[in-house]
Amino acid sequence: MDKAKNFVAEKIAHIPKPEASLDSVSFKSMSRECITLHSNVNVSNPYDHRLPICEVSYKLKCAGKVVASGTLPDPGWINAGGDTKLEIPAKVPYDFLISVIKDVGRDWDVDYVLEVGLTIDLPIVGNFTIPLSTSGEFKLPTLKDMF
Repeated sequence: MDKAKNFVAEKIAHIPKPEASLDSVSFKSMSRECITLHSNVNVSNPYDHRLPICEVSYKLKCAGKVVASGTLPDPGWINAGGDTKLEIPAKVPYDFLISVIKDVGRDWDVDYVLEVGLTIDLPIVGNFTIPLSTSGEFKLPTLKDMF
């Protein structure tokens, strides 16, 4: 029985799994309440059938503080044998931006870290989470950008 378990575990460990990459964060839009930032997750599916995405969870940190977090439940499917692009929107309230104004400085840039967990339902294996992370800086909009 142990040999059978080891055989199955070894075969499952070598099954190709979907791979994902995360784009940098960029400005998308602004409203009276907040600015909306976004990033894209690019998922590659090695299988000849589409796979369901269970959820996408995200956490955006600026200046060591979590400014936006959430989950996108049931965001759809990963295309069979190809790539799928998912957009991760993050709404950041203006009151947070005021609290990090010292980091912004003259160049109007904010440093960030974006952590994403992409949970996929793989056949036989079950739910499989791909952890992704990216960091960098994004430029805040100016009055000139609004008009």
